[in-house]
Amino acid sequence: MAAYKHHAFSSFIILMLFPLLLQFQFGKSELQLNYYSESCPKAEEIIKQEVTKLYYEHGNTAVSWLRNLFHDCFVQGCDASLLLESVNGIESEKESGRSFGMRNFKYVNTIKKALENECPSTVSCADVVALSARDGIVMLGGPHIEMKTGRGDSKESYAKIVEEFIPNHNDSLSSVLSRFQSVGIDVEGTVALLGAHSVGRVHCVNLVHRLYPTVDPILDPDYAEYLKGRCPTPIPDPNAVQYSRNDRETPMILDNNYYKNLLKNKGLLIVDQELASDPATLPFVQKMASDNDYFTEQFSRAALLLSENNPLTGDQGEVRKDCRYVNTN
Repeated sequence: MAAYKHHAFSSFIILMLFPLLLQFQFGKSELQLNYYSESCPKAEEIIKQEVTKLYYEHGNTAVSWLRNLFHDCFVQGCDASLLLESVNGIESEKESGRSFGMRNFKYVNTIKKALENECPSTVSCADVVALSARDGIVMLGGPHIEMKTGRGDSKESYAKIVEEFIPNHNDSLSSVLSRFQSVGIDVEGTVALLGAHSVGRVHCVNLVHRLYPTVDPILDPDYAEYLKGRCPTPIPDPNAVQYSRNDRETPMILDNNYYKNLLKNKGLLIVDQELASDPATLPFVQKMASDNDYFTEQFSRAALLLSENNPLTGDQGEVRKDCRYVNTN
């Protein structure tokens, strides 16, 4: 009987320790704060320095880092698949219509080169996407978000399914809410993340259907006239970079002016304006419009959830030497 109890206790201990044994055998299995504290102690500071330097040279890079986080993490998870170029049978996600207007990818490589000079083949491109977004948010006047690291880089692109994950500019609000919920972000968090439009711009290609042949009656009339000045023809030249800012007052500050504008019928995209008319989202819009601290609190919470969506950890994925290409053996 004593031998049986000893055997049972030993089995119990092994079962309890098994996950830890796996972790030691296959490497760190979960995201964690300060993942590079030993392998590349200066990694996060290097990313911050590069993001700051790029911001003062090209201010719109900070907005790009934020958009990169959304487009990368929403499609299959935070794995830097977004950054892969079309080469060697790979079709780039950047060529999807959902990626229209995205830019500054070349500066991701600027950050990566600085990291490679300090710690070769150590810091993943997926972590560069996450941490550059974190530091870019701060440069835009937003909150500092403590993000975990340890993401691996994907060895494949998901260009063929991007449209299944990234909402279209004229998708219904219910569809957008459903897509966010599929990655674990609730209604309140979705309303907060859409506040990133506070620092964005919308190309006329995605606007003109609200202006021509007749103006969307929901739009504030004076605002509609301003938009027609920005987008003077119903068929804009996509190469002319015609656009309008979401927020004309603080266009490069991540704040709650976006929600104030929605309550004045000055939302650019249909989904923006629907936030202020749908009973499921209106209370959050009203609260965020009146309380910037509440907005930043919810934005931080939702951005953190997004940054941890389905990462590659442990032996999954790789650490690319160049964010544009998978490693060659």
